[in-house]
Amino acid sequence: MPVQAKVQDTRPLRWMGGAMLAVGALLPALPGNPGLPCPLRTLTGIPCPLCGMTTSVKDTMRLRLGDALVANPGGVLLVVLTVVLLLARPSRVPLPPTWVVVTGLALMWVWELQRFSIL
Repeated sequence: MPVQAKVQDTRPLRWMGGAMLAVGALLPALPGNPGLPCPLRTLTGIPCPLCGMTTSVKDTMRLRLGDALVANPGGVLLVVLTVVLLLARPSRVPLPPTWVVVTGLALMWVWELQRFSIL
């Protein structure tokens, strides 16, 4: 008997994705360097797996993919998936298995630890 994938209604994802793209498009126009500091890095000096996502999304929106990939490869993937969700407008999408999400976050954390010369 085949295992059925869990599916998710995409309306909330499309709204959040549209908001992310709008903010990513506006960030370069704002003075200074807007963005939230990472609480883990602020308290311990160790970056979290999501460190650099704001920079990565902003650089992806400006088509500076090399800089975006250096900041956090997950930001490029997030923008691409968001654009696909907004353009294709599927009503439902399969959710990835938990192990895929955990593995992705672990790889992003290893990337950040290497980027900040902790590994």
